[in-house]
Amino acid sequence: MFQTFLQKTDLVIHDRILRGRILFVGFGLLLFRLLSAIPVPGVQADRLRTLLTDFQFLGFLNVFSGGGLNKLSVIMLGLGPYITGSIIMQLSTVMSPRLKAMYHEEGEIGRKRFVQYGRLLTVPLAALQGYALLTMLEKQSIIAPLSAMGMITNIVVIIGGAMLLTWIGELMTEFGAGNGTSILIFAGIVSTLPSQIAQFFVTYGTQTFPFIDPSVIPTVIAFIVVAIVIVTAVVYATEAERPIPITYAKQIRGNRQYGGISTYLPIRINQAGVIPIIFALSMLVFPQVLASLFALTKQPMLLNAGKGMLWFVQNPWLYSVTYFILVFVFTFFYTAITFEPESVATNLQKNGAFIPGVRPGQTTAEYIEKIVARVTLVGATFLAIIAVLPLIMKSLTGIQSLAIGGTALLIVVSVVLDLIKKVDAQISMREY
Repeated sequence: MFQTFLQKTDLVIHDRILRGRILFVGFGLLLFRLLSAIPVPGVQADRLRTLLTDFQFLGFLNVFSGGGLNKLSVIMLGLGPYITGSIIMQLSTVMSPRLKAMYHEEGEIGRKRFVQYGRLLTVPLAALQGYALLTMLEKQSIIAPLSAMGMITNIVVIIGGAMLLTWIGELMTEFGAGNGTSILIFAGIVSTLPSQIAQFFVTYGTQTFPFIDPSVIPTVIAFIVVAIVIVTAVVYATEAERPIPITYAKQIRGNRQYGGISTYLPIRINQAGVIPIIFALSMLVFPQVLASLFALTKQPMLLNAGKGMLWFVQNPWLYSVTYFILVFVFTFFYTAITFEPESVATNLQKNGAFIPGVRPGQTTAEYIEKIVARVTLVGATFLAIIAVLPLIMKSLTGIQSLAIGGTALLIVVSVVLDLIKKVDAQISMREY
């Protein structure tokens, strides 16, 4: 009876913990939406929508900031500076043995220091991106000319908004369910869907049945079919894995026999998830930011460089090829820095496990590395194709929202799957 009482008490505690985590995520999302409605002081946004339509990277930035760029809110940069800082820090591990050792060998303390460096790097990146964005808006006559003090004030506010949003995302990761940064990006994407649908009907809607321009109906049907195929393919690729058989050696202790069981080591096809997409989009922001800065100078070399960058961004096929390559490369890169075959082989050997037909130690590490490379090749190719497919559809149909909507769909599906897994893990802890 007392044992039953303890079991019921544990279940109540786990239910409260899970409920508290879900409510904390909801509170973080509510705070995120409130921040997206607070405008930067001294800014008018009457002509901003035209600019968002003309420049694709601003459209992506607006999606990831939850529509904050539409209103020029204090979080207009969204999580862009933080993601860019994370990319730079991850790249630094390849060039700096000290940072690599900090990230991989110094345990939890080293990882915390590594993340802290990424946060510190977010500040100058937010200042640079905020200055470039405000300068671009000022040049396009979207905002009134700012004095030096006005520019500094707005940049400080933008930096504060970016750091506050980064802090909210990390709190949601620690005290909520799932990855807080991914959930905030998911919320930003979902919050813009109603306005995109409304804008589509404003552009192509009619007063009579079928209430939409008949010429775009085949395009809409094709887009819906492709969206369903993308969702199915993303779910399948996210859940697919390549099992490596593992056998534990038999051990006799006293009169009992331990080990001798067979299991497997799952190698996911898409281990990087949606991170390569976000990395690639963040990297593609820089050409247009630099172009807007170079346009303010009087140096012919910098002006020509700015024009070349604008030509690159506005060339849909060159942009798509670069996007494909970046997603492909970042998938391999992120998998390489998050999955270490040597560590896996060492842990297997320490626990008395081995792969049948493969010698323990370095041979096992090489075997696992070879399988991971082959599996990642399939996952990287799939992810890159899915990423550029909406851009190709946008180029063929001329509908701007398809480019953003397709990539957003990919991110939304991946984040939802990850969130479901995290909640299932919490429920499994409750059951056991």
